[in-house]
Amino acid sequence: MLTLTDHWLDQARRLDSPNAGDRPDPADISLIVVHNISLPPGEFGGPHIDELFTNRLDPDAHPYFASIAGLEVSSHFLICRDGAVRQYVACDRRAWHAGRSQWRGRDNCNDFAIGIELEGTDDMPYTDDQYRQLAALIHVLRRAYPAIAADAIVGHSDIAPGRKTDPGPAFDWTRLAGLLAAKEDTEQ
Repeated sequence: MLTLTDHWLDQARRLDSPNAGDRPDPADISLIVVHNISLPPGEFGGPHIDELFTNRLDPDAHPYFASIAGLEVSSHFLICRDGAVRQYVACDRRAWHAGRSQWRGRDNCNDFAIGIELEGTDDMPYTDDQYRQLAALIHVLRRAYPAIAADAIVGHSDIAPGRKTDPGPAFDWTRLAGLLAAKEDTEQ
């Protein structure tokens, strides 16, 4: 069972990102945004996601990196292909994951959202371990932050349509919903 202490997931590897800030209202955590990332694109494993989120990405390590090395981005969480979880920003702080975004008439989703990156691509299936861990993480987050409603778990594409496509057509929202429902059933 996953647990949070002081807005940090006890079971996650912690890598503090400087790409974060104070939320306008720390009590307003009411959205979860699911993303995907792979660095270089389509390749899994290695240190590059950590390096990007902590401003240590070497622009000479891969031709693609020169185009993103100066970005100041982060996420609260990354779920690796094997289900391992890394956390870069405490949940009560704003991670810089959503960019220009809007959800239900509210702009700047970073202000009230928790970002979860899945190591993957839009068109490659995610792993069983990732789905299980994502469901467990969402479950613990919804318990800790009750303003996150069941219908406030969305993709990056939902809050930045036309600009973002992740987590993409390879992501199985029905499967996630089933895993979340099973978690809720076991608590009753």
